[in-house]
Amino acid sequence: MLISPAFAQAGGALGGDMFVQLLPLLLIFVVFWFFLIRPQQKKAKQHREMVASVRRGDQVVTGGGLLGKVTKVLDENTVQVELAENVRVKVLSTTLQDVLSKGAPVAGAKGDTKAENKSDDRSAKDGNEAPTQKKSMFGFGKK
Repeated sequence: MLISPAFAQAGGALGGDMFVQLLPLLLIFVVFWFFLIRPQQKKAKQHREMVASVRRGDQVVTGGGLLGKVTKVLDENTVQVELAENVRVKVLSTTLQDVLSKGAPVAGAKGDTKAENKSDDRSAKDGNEAPTQKKSMFGFGKK
């Protein structure tokens, strides 16, 4: 006879095969955790801390790309931002994207020194003073 009989092999341990099958899924989850989920959580935590530390006088960028200066912190969720002279809007704190520069401490705080506003004086070559030009917070001169 040229055909040999086939025998069924004995079944292996069930627990070992299950671990080998789940190993790729666990590996994928670990990779996603370290490269996607964890950095996103760190960034969200930094944003929450930045929003919580916003105070009056800070230069901020809103979610819509508007630059402004915080004039008042209304509550923990809302701030008042001055976009231009006498143009103030209420903004949700969570929509603030970035704090460009920190403002001076609130008046009356311990160790507070009040900064003086200095006007931009330019003098002509002959020694006569040019008229002063008031600048807005974005650097454009006001006529």
